[in-house]
Amino acid sequence: RDLVRSRGLGDVYKRQHVNTPNIDRIAEGGIRFTNFYVNSPICSPSRVALNTGCYPMRYSIHSYIAGSEANRRRAMADYLDPEATTIARVFQENGYATGHFGKWHMGGGRDLGDVPHPSEYGFDQSLVSFEGIGDRVLFPGDDLCEQSATLGRGEIIWALKHRSTSIYVDSALAFIRRNAGKPFYLHLFPNDVHDPHLPDSSLLARYVETTGNPWEQRFFAVLDELDRQIGRFIDGLEAMGELGNTILVFASDNGPTDWPFYYARDRYPDGYEGERYPPGFTGGFFGRKWSLYEGGIRVPFIIRWKGHIPEGVTDNRTVLAAMDLFPSLITLAGLGGGEEIIEADGEDMSFALLGGQPLERNTPLMWEYASNPGGSILPGNGAYVSPTLAIREGEWKLLINADSTGAELYNLMEDPAEQNNLLQEEQELAGELASRLLSWRRAFRDPAAPGT
Repeated sequence: RDLVRSRGLGDVYKRQHVNTPNIDRIAEGGIRFTNFYVNSPICSPSRVALNTGCYPMRYSIHSYIAGSEANRRRAMADYLDPEATTIARVFQENGYATGHFGKWHMGGGRDLGDVPHPSEYGFDQSLVSFEGIGDRVLFPGDDLCEQSATLGRGEIIWALKHRSTSIYVDSALAFIRRNAGKPFYLHLFPNDVHDPHLPDSSLLARYVETTGNPWEQRFFAVLDELDRQIGRFIDGLEAMGELGNTILVFASDNGPTDWPFYYARDRYPDGYEGERYPPGFTGGFFGRKWSLYEGGIRVPFIIRWKGHIPEGVTDNRTVLAAMDLFPSLITLAGLGGGEEIIEADGEDMSFALLGGQPLERNTPLMWEYASNPGGSILPGNGAYVSPTLAIREGEWKLLINADSTGAELYNLMEDPAEQNNLLQEEQELAGELASRLLSWRRAFRDPAAPGT
């Protein structure tokens, strides 16, 4: 761990070897926030927080939704409660056309066919992937996609994975055209940068000379294609005259992957003598996916709204979370004060999103991962396995296990790479943060009470 921690801190937005001109277009026309957090280092709970504005443990979703038996073993719900107040439903009730195109993973797939359709959460139209129900894009030769096909309940488009984002973009643009003259709220959630990375062979060939690591070659290729498809979507909005009055948000749902096989010698070509490491970049933050260190939960975030949000600005102070988007976007859309019309754990940060002065949070951010029974996916690099709970208040971040062991304390303003544990020097502060965090966790110990 000491060796890994000694690496210098970079820029979480820095790109290595891959040009992303279309993502850059969003950043150049808006604000980058460098203290943006997802509410979980894994997909399902991260998405629940964004859609509900609440901590995902309120809905008994603390890890990825798997098959029904695995969910029961881990005290997990099989799907998001359809009675939950969702951001799409609020926009829909206020006259917006609402669509979801891309990864869902809040119910459906494996043996879960009898689950709510995305329309039950407020979406007029949806096109999801194998971890959802309804119309969906499936990949030939993939076991989970084959399982999904047997569930029925929707039209299935079979396509190679590297074509999936173009299909989602086409569907999203067609949806906007069909609802011309009507305001829209839309999710475009591509899945191709989620491993396995399966790029088009011609695009992959461009990166063979860029890096010798075969996993990184594939990742660079799919990232290149993702950026191109984002450009197609932006150009489509512009062609329809919608770009100038559309709020664009760009973010991720967790840090980069860290499966054990990325470190295993037998998973590389014979004779490969290069460094073995997983693809993806954390900007020097410690940890990766499935970790509560910064590299697992702190991700890029860009927002653009021409004429309303200043261009080319970076906010290095405001601490944002995915669950803040619900109340904040409600306010930006002029539907009323976001915190007044919905009950959420997230805060209305619209003033900061509009480029006002950086905001201080009213309450700290807290996380849980892997403290529930039944096991969780953990990083392949053992150094990245974090304590199971975390809290950030101001510049301070404390991590601790649910049984009160393994506490670590960092000053993120002075030490964003989490290299210097200040637990012994700041025992009183650590005790206060630990007490608040453990009390918060105890409120969710009964997984059968999502409204706790």
